[in-house]
Amino acid sequence: MSPTSAPGIAQPLARYAAWRRAGDFIYLSGIIAVDPAASRIVRGYDDIPNEAATLIGRTGEFSSDIKEGPILAQSWYVLDRIRQTIEAAGGQMSDVFKLVQYFNNLDHFPQYSRVRKLFFPGEPPASTVVEVSGMLPTPDILIEVEATAYLPQR
Repeated sequence: MSPTSAPGIAQPLARYAAWRRAGDFIYLSGIIAVDPAASRIVRGYDDIPNEAATLIGRTGEFSSDIKEGPILAQSWYVLDRIRQTIEAAGGQMSDVFKLVQYFNNLDHFPQYSRVRKLFFPGEPPASTVVEVSGMLPTPDILIEVEATAYLPQR
């Protein structure tokens, strides 16, 4: 099985590479919270593992979870796909040195930032944050993240 088709890594929704190596660098395409194999969009805590939902802040209170759940769950899903993809390429999250984060609402950045700290507990990567008017495939997509990692060839 090639590393670009390993289970759990980011999979493209159209005809493009999920990631490419160029010398010592790994470039990941923008990743959204969609599982193309299941044709499922992550819409909240119920769409991610229970342990992850608890870790990122599920309270069990409907009014809180319905408001923050979608962005927190999508943030976790996207960052976990980045982690799995980088690991499939032979690296780890500390090899990621640059993130570009696209939001359809910049008010979601504080929630995303809390989740990002879990994936980058040490030195955070350089980051660019951009608000966009919409993302594919539907308005339910709240965030897209692309990543660049330095992973020297052995």
